[in-house]
Amino acid sequence: MAEPAWKHYLSDYNEGLGLVYERFVLNDFLLGLRKQYGLESVLEAPLFGMAGVSGINSVALAKAGAQVTLVDDHAERLAAVERIWEELGLAARFVQHADWQHLPFPDGSFDLTWNWAALWHLSDGSPGTVERPAALLRELARASARLVFVAMPNRVQVGYLLRKYVLERDFVEHVDEGWADIGRVRRILEGEGVRIVHQGVLDVPPWPDTVMPASEVLQRLGIRSEKLNERFSGDTWEWSTMAYYLGEQPDLYERVMRYAWLDRARLPWWIKAVWAHHRFVVGVKGD
Repeated sequence: MAEPAWKHYLSDYNEGLGLVYERFVLNDFLLGLRKQYGLESVLEAPLFGMAGVSGINSVALAKAGAQVTLVDDHAERLAAVERIWEELGLAARFVQHADWQHLPFPDGSFDLTWNWAALWHLSDGSPGTVERPAALLRELARASARLVFVAMPNRVQVGYLLRKYVLERDFVEHVDEGWADIGRVRRILEGEGVRIVHQGVLDVPPWPDTVMPASEVLQRLGIRSEKLNERFSGDTWEWSTMAYYLGEQPDLYERVMRYAWLDRARLPWWIKAVWAHHRFVVGVKGD
């Protein structure tokens, strides 16, 4: 059996340009929410969903002073995430919990509850698992005092379709695509009294979302070019969010975010959706 992808990144922080870009865009969005809503306490549950290094999606919020709680159902991964946060010199609360239908927190415990691209990993379509994502959404709504934020991969963008029908046809066997329907997410949250105040797209770089290294994409497409393979591999093609967080590459944000012109473009989100990698909703509790 192949080793889970997340284990590779416990020791190798080289995630690739696409993932580093995704994290930086997400960081800016989360920090914007914190500034707008005065968020001080944060629950990320589950902490997995994004590829690459597990458990560092909420690092920017912690660096900004928020109290972060991270939940995972896998003991080994959670222990590794705790080690990574120690390496970063950051504090968080780490909770191992496998019942996504009942989170171990009182009502209204956090200013923000959220997750990124995790829902479709919770259901494998078998009896007893189908409603796990819906139950988790209800729990995120219950545990939030102010804000709920959920993002999922965008099924209509070009890279997703390329991945599904050409590059990696079997990946849909490991996720429940129905939970990439952000409208479904929105309806469940609204049913729990969450008022949606913002919806749209995030992570809109100029490259397609294939969730694999560029060199491997070229190989699977049958493009054999030594020059291109060298361009997208080796020591000159290493991208690490951790290196930025650790202060080893302080200019990384500027180098990566020069590609963010589509994300920052003042266009209606539904136009960007043709190319955007993720859809999201933000909802508030109460007034």
